[in-house]
Amino acid sequence: MLILRKVASLGLTTAAVVAAAVVGTATPASAALYGGQCGSGYNLVNLRDFPDMRGTIYLTYNASTGKNCVVTIRENPGGATLMEAYIRRTGTTTWIKDRGNFTTYAGPVYLSAAGSCVDWGGTIGTASVGRNGTNCG
Repeated sequence: MLILRKVASLGLTTAAVVAAAVVGTATPASAALYGGQCGSGYNLVNLRDFPDMRGTIYLTYNASTGKNCVVTIRENPGGATLMEAYIRRTGTTTWIKDRGNFTTYAGPVYLSAAGSCVDWGGTIGTASVGRNGTNCG
């Protein structure tokens, strides 16, 4: 109850408190890995963690160019291992990929996709994760 009284005294609504809690706890370690590898003007719009904590795939977007960018980043960089970053417009068959043996990250890969949904993902070692039909618009 003390917390609720403090919240009320600050004039915050319950929705604002819940939103702040969600934002404050939404995979902070994952978001911290992204270091601007896509370049200036690209803002983080989505991410996908590997279930075993080996790394994260980041989707960014540059509103002035209409381009998306994907980068796959290892949680604990080390010896070179197979890594990929890939993206395509949903409904197409051609992936834009960066694939190789890397120590820290794969990508960036870029796609002009304003007004479209995208499929995107990445690989670290033998594990691959991705998302389909996201970030439409």
